Amino acid sequence: MENIYKTPESNLIDENASKVIIYGGFWVRLLASIIDSIWVLILTFALGWLVYGVVYFESTEFIQGGADFFISYVLPFVITMAFWFYKAATPGKMALGLKIVDAKTLEQASKGRLMLRYFAYYISIIPIGLGFLWVAWDKKKQGWHDKIARTIVINER
Repeated sequence: MENIYKTPESNLIDENASKVIIYGGFWVRLLASIIDSIWVLILTFALGWLVYGVVYFESTEFIQGGADFFISYVLPFVITMAFWFYKAATPGKMALGLKIVDAKTLEQASKGRLMLRYFAYYISIIPIGLGFLWVAWDKKKQGWHDKIARTIVINER
């Protein structure tokens, strides 16, 4: 009788390279996201404070102006894309030995796939972050954003 409580296998044998590929699981990816969120928050808060002063933290406005929109939305997108394009991982993923690759070839994902992956995060958020939680149950440890962009996160260690 099969154990229904067992975590789905998260390893894949790449027959071409004869090596075991270890998918980045839910908890390690969550930790990478926390690391990334911390450094992005520090950066955006520091820049917001430099541009707007203490009012940046006291205002009830969702977006305080063009600079705030750039600091809070455009800059994180540009920085994330730069890391994904050139390192295939954000600093949090790099610190934990994770890398984003094309799900079919296991090579560097194309720039188009990586951009699609970023915008598919918004789909993964709805409803209640289920697309991110999906990593915990999926055989290949893919969130909805990974499935949409046809990428996987692997552990390179």
